[in-house]
Amino acid sequence: MVRQVTWLCAILIVTQSGALLADNSLPNLEFNGFGTLGVVHSDEQNADFVNDPFASQGAGYSHDWSAEVDSRLGLQATLHLTPILSSVVQVVSEKHYDGSYAPEIEWANVQYDITPNLSIRVGRMVQSSFMASEHRKVNYATPWVRPPQEIYRLIPVANFDGVDMRYRYPVGKATNELQMNFGGGSVDYSTGSIDASDSWGVSHRTHWGDATLFASYGELKVSADELSQFFDVYRLFGLPGEQLASRYEVDGKRTSLLSLGLGYDPGSWFVMGEWARSSSPSLLGESEGAYMTLGYRVAEWTPYVGVARAKVTSNTSEPGLNAALYPSPFAEGAQLLNGMLNELLSSGIQQESITVGARWDFRPGMALTAQYDHIDMRSGTSGGLINQQPEFTPGGRINLFSLSLDFVF
Repeated sequence: MVRQVTWLCAILIVTQSGALLADNSLPNLEFNGFGTLGVVHSDEQNADFVNDPFASQGAGYSHDWSAEVDSRLGLQATLHLTPILSSVVQVVSEKHYDGSYAPEIEWANVQYDITPNLSIRVGRMVQSSFMASEHRKVNYATPWVRPPQEIYRLIPVANFDGVDMRYRYPVGKATNELQMNFGGGSVDYSTGSIDASDSWGVSHRTHWGDATLFASYGELKVSADELSQFFDVYRLFGLPGEQLASRYEVDGKRTSLLSLGLGYDPGSWFVMGEWARSSSPSLLGESEGAYMTLGYRVAEWTPYVGVARAKVTSNTSEPGLNAALYPSPFAEGAQLLNGMLNELLSSGIQQESITVGARWDFRPGMALTAQYDHIDMRSGTSGGLINQQPEFTPGGRINLFSLSLDFVF
């Protein structure tokens, strides 16, 4: 039902746009957009740095300088049908796992304002898991070239098809917004897809003078066909394999995400930070991430510095099946499965990073940002790098140099 509403929003705007543009007496139709033209260089030549964990290529091994990591274009249409009823569709084009730039629907929903302070939306939206979730792809609205991966890669599925409710209320000099959502979503990658079903979340944001406080908690069920097939093979090894599969399989188990955020922006400078923890009684395990960014504005210039850290707090290795208990070729199969399981367990991001950058707002709606990142991966981990070559050594350090032109219109 919700997916049908999602497409209905898009059809409604497309079919009504001509008439609305021709007749100003009809409901209002607005068009705007955003984009980023970015390049990034990594000094790690035996693996690729990526912003999207499901990307097929990035900066380092595949490209010395990559324009695929951060570049994107987004277009948004908002149809105000009545003072209390509106619809929005947002389409984003960026590099996908299959090498295409095919536009995808990021937003498509109908909003009804029950009261001036209470609204409900139905359709496709973005999970309000973090402070910058809803504009995470609008780089112009953030101080960085890209949001800190130590936080924003904790959840694999960001948008969802479902229902969302927002309630705004004042308390003294503070304004508050309570948001609740329910639904599900999915994301495709080169060898399959990840589905998030029965997801729900609650977030609260408080603006008090120059300060912003944020808190969010949500749960979802994650399933992946490729992982299901992997653990089905484990079950062929009898009771020990069944026990390992039951312990680490993802399907049917709930993953929770708790996040807290704080920002202070009096105008001439700003500071913001977030902490988050994800937890699942499965292969996904438990992870934590945090960052802090400090910036200072001088005319049209904004230099900034930041630190971030991510770690896996659950076990990252598993003895697995005892290969000595099985005859050949099952013994070799058990060893292969154990190796793959340990590779998956150790694939979570564990790293510390330092960021230094400067943003130049050289004209209204346009900004040029240069950023340097030094990433120190923990021993034995790859920091989320992909396309790792035989010469790649986990647990090293990499340096990133990024330049991006961000714009809104």
